Amino acid sequence: MKAQLASYLNRYSSFSLKEIDIIFDTLSVQKFQKKEFLLEQNQVCKYRFFIIEGLVRYFRTDHDGNENISLFGIENWWITNLDSFINKIPSQNAIQAIEKTTVLYISKDDLELLYFKIPKLERAFRIITEKTLIAILRKDEIYMKQNSKERYYNLVDTIPNFVQRVPQYMIASYLDITPEYLSEIRKNR
Repeated sequence: MKAQLASYLNRYSSFSLKEIDIIFDTLSVQKFQKKEFLLEQNQVCKYRFFIIEGLVRYFRTDHDGNENISLFGIENWWITNLDSFINKIPSQNAIQAIEKTTVLYISKDDLELLYFKIPKLERAFRIITEKTLIAILRKDEIYMKQNSKERYYNLVDTIPNFVQRVPQYMIASYLDITPEYLSEIRKNR
């Protein structure tokens, strides 16, 4: 786990082995079973999660019980509800394991202490957050320009093994189409 985290963080800055040890020792490890929540809707998000192994979905359930998935998290991704994490307000979204998932996690206070001890970590997290925001904006821009079929093909081409790991109804929710229409698209590919 430490080597995986080090490899990830060193993409954004150069960390010494001692710095990696300090960061790793501040993080906690938790395993989640399939369908277990890392964060429930309307809870305050207390942690940033680094996915070591597994797959999660970030979604909200509306008043009618319909789920709207806005993103997925896979290995080597950080995931949180940033608004809830930073502002300590209830999250409008939930984070749930789709398969057995192992994460490293850190609280806001511990992260702030690490920023003080290792200033370049704050820069690394700024870059990570910027890249995440850009990816979300690009997804929204691309999806606005594409029809449902093109969105599905784009997803399959971009992350080929992903669609085998996620139930069809979740992919449909993410693409904002019905499961039946997704089935039609998959048949005709």
